[in-house]
Amino acid sequence: MEPLNLKDVPAPHKIKAQLDEYVIGQEHAKKVMSVAVYNHYKRVATGTQDSIEIEKSNMLMIGPTGCGKTYLVKTLAKLLDVPLAIADATSLTEAGYIGDDIESVVTKLLAAADNDVERAERGIIFIDEIDKIAKKQETRSRDVSGESVQQGMLKLLEGSEVEVPVGANSKNAMVPLTTVNTRNILFICGGAFPDLEDIIRERLTKNSGIGFGASLKDAYKDEPDLLSKVTTEDLRKFGMIPEFLGRLPVVFTLQGLDKESMVKILKEPKNAILKQYQKLLELDEVELVFDDDALEAIAEKAMERDIGARALRSIIEDFMLDIMYEIPKDDNIGRVRITRAYVEGKGGPVIEIRGQQRIGTAGA
Repeated sequence: MEPLNLKDVPAPHKIKAQLDEYVIGQEHAKKVMSVAVYNHYKRVATGTQDSIEIEKSNMLMIGPTGCGKTYLVKTLAKLLDVPLAIADATSLTEAGYIGDDIESVVTKLLAAADNDVERAERGIIFIDEIDKIAKKQETRSRDVSGESVQQGMLKLLEGSEVEVPVGANSKNAMVPLTTVNTRNILFICGGAFPDLEDIIRERLTKNSGIGFGASLKDAYKDEPDLLSKVTTEDLRKFGMIPEFLGRLPVVFTLQGLDKESMVKILKEPKNAILKQYQKLLELDEVELVFDDDALEAIAEKAMERDIGARALRSIIEDFMLDIMYEIPKDDNIGRVRITRAYVEGKGGPVIEIRGQQRIGTAGA
């Protein structure tokens, strides 16, 4: 594989513009990621022929569940056309214990790069649920899935030679091993960090509770964007070890989604879920239309479930099932309009026959 050319690395504004086509909102996160990725691949392209060695821009993204952390990384890897491995920190344990040892994430990346070592060495590894390997507070037993995993990851994040099996997922005598250098692999860690807000709130309240200029104790009680005030000190208190945080210099937060963002996610991205269904019905020569208040109803339902954008798909699949089942039965149907009443289960979609209009329910 030819060496990476500096001219091939898209500028930050171009990376962000491409992310904008797929990811709604999260402007700050997209900006930070674009710059970090640009700097990272510049570093890979220039190598170490210079006396000044550029630090690696590994990232730590913090945000509530379902706000798009994994989606951002997947989109990024696709746009840059680099291999991506996604690992779940909950399954990682110290080497020698049941579970995946830390180096298994590199094995996954090699597999994603079709066993091409050079391609793997400029890939991206995303480790999700990173908050689950925080130090266990006050533990008497051996912490094999917490602090020791953080310790074990230090060399990996910085850059080390890792021996991994080719074409298999575990080392054994029969499998050939190859060496992958992680120096140019970009590591992105993500986690929801529950209770981190309490740690931030406690620090802000403590700092502001003394002297004449003291602000009120409850000043930060309902602060919506509290996570964005996070410091490494807060993360240390949460249970991440300082050496680990030191190897993730780019820390940024993502916001939870509100109703407005949910509606936008439904219809605006290039591969928005509504566009996917419209395409599916178009193949049956049927036009699918959604009323605006139907979209709001979907977003409201999703907000209730409190699992972020993941909820949208399952809600839509629920009420689209009957439509997808009934429409192909009748060749006369030309258009289906989804209404709020249908989403809420109080009525049917509006079905229009080619050339005339009939109101009824799918399945009636």
